[in-house]
Amino acid sequence: MSEWVKACNLEQVKEGQLFGFVHGDKKLLLANLNGKIHATDLICTHADADLSTGFLSDEGVRCPLHLSVFNLDNGKPQNLPAEIPLKVYNVKIDANEIYVEL
Repeated sequence: MSEWVKACNLEQVKEGQLFGFVHGDKKLLLANLNGKIHATDLICTHADADLSTGFLSDEGVRCPLHLSVFNLDNGKPQNLPAEIPLKVYNVKIDANEIYVEL
């Protein structure tokens, strides 16, 4: 059964920003791309790199280690060396708080 967990306040993830957080054993990434909040796994599937220290563009989030780009809508890598998609999570915003469905 899934649960909605509070990630942070909406003001903590401004347009064009990345925000990493941990809930239990889950390491998650929030990204504000063009005003839409996305949630994925925080750690790159190719190497143990924290994607919140990566780069955000219209293509998605770019890993800071080997520069693979992941699509934020479906988690799929857009280029090598990453080949395994990130897990993507549902997001809702309620009273300026961001919640992620785990």
